Amino acid sequence: MTTENANDWLNEHGDYLYRFALARLRDPHQAEDVVQETFFAAIKNNSFAEQSSPRTWLTGILKHKIIDVMRKKNRETPASELMHESDANMDEFFDDKGHWVDKPQTWDVPDNLLEQKQFMGVLQKCIDKVPNKLATLFMMRDVEEKDNQEICKELNITTTNAWVMLYRARMGIRKCLEINWIGH
Repeated sequence: MTTENANDWLNEHGDYLYRFALARLRDPHQAEDVVQETFFAAIKNNSFAEQSSPRTWLTGILKHKIIDVMRKKNRETPASELMHESDANMDEFFDDKGHWVDKPQTWDVPDNLLEQKQFMGVLQKCIDKVPNKLATLFMMRDVEEKDNQEICKELNITTTNAWVMLYRARMGIRKCLEINWIGH
């Protein structure tokens, strides 16, 4: 797709794509973002083979962008939803100067620290037992908390393949932990 095509396609299909995205996401800002990402992907990949209409091709790209947003939204819970009504009034824990009324207890219990170090050692051994590419994917996603698109690009895999591989990595590590730690 050339820049000329992109401008023509934006004028011709932009409103349709925005309405399509807005109907599914119900957020005008997210709808704008995914439409913009759709056109960016279309320009970047330049893979339109004219086997379908430009609108059909762009809508296909848009559907994938919408799915990515929905998955991300399902993985993330706003902090406001995590708080209970009883937790909302935090003022009772602080004095007028913003200092703790009663200092929180320390969490550094030596037995717990030792157990945590032992667990981390077992976890690392379990990660080492899964195939290298699965271990890399697990570390990138669950430890480094990289987003899926970045991982797919770096590992040169599809989104679907990433989810399957992540599931296999998690199951392998879980099974190893059940044998070497939980049954410990």
